[in-house]
Amino acid sequence: MEGIANPQRSASRVLVIATDELTGDEVIAELRRHLRGESDVMVIAPAVEETALRHALGDVDAAKNEARQRLDTSLSELRAAGISAMGEVGDSDPLIAARDALRRYPADEVLIVAHAEDQARWFEDGLFERAKEALYPALRMVTLMRGNDGAPHLAGVEEAGPGRQPPDTGEMALSPNLPRFTRGDLVGILIAIVGTIAAIVLAATGPGVDSTGGAAQILIAMAVSLINMAHVVGLTLLESVHYRGGWQRFFRNLSLAATPLAVIANALISIFG
Repeated sequence: MEGIANPQRSASRVLVIATDELTGDEVIAELRRHLRGESDVMVIAPAVEETALRHALGDVDAAKNEARQRLDTSLSELRAAGISAMGEVGDSDPLIAARDALRRYPADEVLIVAHAEDQARWFEDGLFERAKEALYPALRMVTLMRGNDGAPHLAGVEEAGPGRQPPDTGEMALSPNLPRFTRGDLVGILIAIVGTIAAIVLAATGPGVDSTGGAAQILIAMAVSLINMAHVVGLTLLESVHYRGGWQRFFRNLSLAATPLAVIANALISIFG
């Protein structure tokens, strides 16, 4: 097991990102060792998918049910050990779940409970390194190894001090009635709207529906309109159902690639049609 970087560090507010259950004497002892007095613990169980494909497809129902069971088990174990804890199910991306929770629950330390390397799930690959770049509070990652009997055993502990400054996520709130957007979100929305309008205008002023080129322009404009509408509506109206993660990346990349291609294609048809 890896050594502890700072065994004297303690915290009064700990945010736990539980990709595995908080069960077993070793896990509870490791958590308790860093708590200070009447410490509060917030447990977030990310609704992670079993596979990257299911994550990309946004199939979240089974993941949320599994996360809820993991959360209930963890909270029961902590409370039975006399540790004050509350919790909720979080985003399918553990780091997005952590950032969302930190906005509402500023913590002294973030503790990630994950599987050991040879039992790690797909989203846990490089999780600690990514967490150090994305999260500001002091960070600790506990990895667990489960034996043949299913009991968890402490496999390793990694620590990192707090970041030099809170990370600039680039998020901004345009209105209390809208979700927070990153600069990339706003640029993507602008490109989607302007590009869609340009594709439609080119189709309307092109060779016309009676020609092959004109029909192609209309189909291209319709296709890019549907893609961009799905992405913009998802960003602006569907934040309440967590339009983030796999679907958001898919439509963002599709929108950013398809929009300029559609405009170029319709422009070329107008010129040479």
